[in-house]
Amino acid sequence: MAEKKYNFDSEINRRGTGALKYDALEERYGYKDLFPLWVADMDFAVCPEITESLIKRLQHPIYGYAQTPQSYWNSIINWVQRHFNLKVSREELTYIPGIVKGIAYAVNYFTSKGDKILIQQPVYHPFRFVIEGNGRTLVNSPLKRTDTGYDPDLKRLEETVKAEKPKMMIICNPHNPGGIRWSKEQLAEIARIANENGMIVLSDEIHADIILDGTVHNTYFSAGKNAEETGIVFGAPSKTFNIAGLVSSWAIIKNERLRKDFYAWLDANEFNDPTFISTIATEEAYNNGEEWLKEMIEYINGNIEAVDNYLTEYIPKIKVVKPQASFLVWLDCRELDLTQKELVSLFTEKACLALNDGEMFGKEGVGYMRMNIGTTRAKLIKSLEKLRNAVNSL
Repeated sequence: MAEKKYNFDSEINRRGTGALKYDALEERYGYKDLFPLWVADMDFAVCPEITESLIKRLQHPIYGYAQTPQSYWNSIINWVQRHFNLKVSREELTYIPGIVKGIAYAVNYFTSKGDKILIQQPVYHPFRFVIEGNGRTLVNSPLKRTDTGYDPDLKRLEETVKAEKPKMMIICNPHNPGGIRWSKEQLAEIARIANENGMIVLSDEIHADIILDGTVHNTYFSAGKNAEETGIVFGAPSKTFNIAGLVSSWAIIKNERLRKDFYAWLDANEFNDPTFISTIATEEAYNNGEEWLKEMIEYINGNIEAVDNYLTEYIPKIKVVKPQASFLVWLDCRELDLTQKELVSLFTEKACLALNDGEMFGKEGVGYMRMNIGTTRAKLIKSLEKLRNAVNSL
């Protein structure tokens, strides 16, 4: 076996660094001594090539206005071509200061208060926050639970779109919290439904690089002409390379009719103007981060196997919905036969663990909890032991 270049078993103390994951525990959960397995960043040291590039630039004593170099755009264009077989021109691409912000910009630009926007729950909860917080009307066409994960229930989706006539749909691709990698055929049907009904599709593809089963991510644009007509795709190096705090995301729009005025609006409001920190980190990640990413995915796969094996042996009433992508694991706890309040209490108060309450992803998430396994295996096993003791105390 080839020797590993990076050490994902290294224990790093993040408390007191302003890390949301650790330092907001008391505010969010009411307890500060929990082990955090919630918000989606990892406890792994950032790819050292990224850190070295940032240190080198920060050693210069002036941090003034920065020009965005062409090499930054090239790094994104080359990455999506290499990883997703997606050809993108410079004019189709823009910077976004975070994917949720990008979605919010699109919601506010392309829709008006009261307009309907469709999501498929259980799904990443900020979608709902953005829709309702901006005075839009949420339409839910729930995903269908299957033996292995979730299905988009395309028949129900089309019926809902025809009945409700939403102006926009937001999809999570790959899916959060389920970890599902949508197929080209599923995306093609969504794109057809969207194009036939005049609906814009926002595709959040932030977990696209963390594909766990050795296959290739299907970007929404892989669905062909209908997708190019209706789609806005958002991506970022932030989850992939654990640099969410540097705020570097991007959007791609193929349809010039959608793109031209929207990008002009972003430009007029300086919403698409990156900091030099974000451009340096993105370039270095996309140009020199392949080996780190490969080893990280291998480690995450090991963590998923460890969680699945432990639960199967010691806590069989909690089951893993095995993800095809990301470092987030959707735990099916329904066999414990607890109310959602009791379930959250089991994890938080009895096991001293901070996970995401499944109900925040929609009522379809009742009976579930979301676990972030992007931490050292040793800490993960200790957390599972705490959970085992808590379940045994029921």
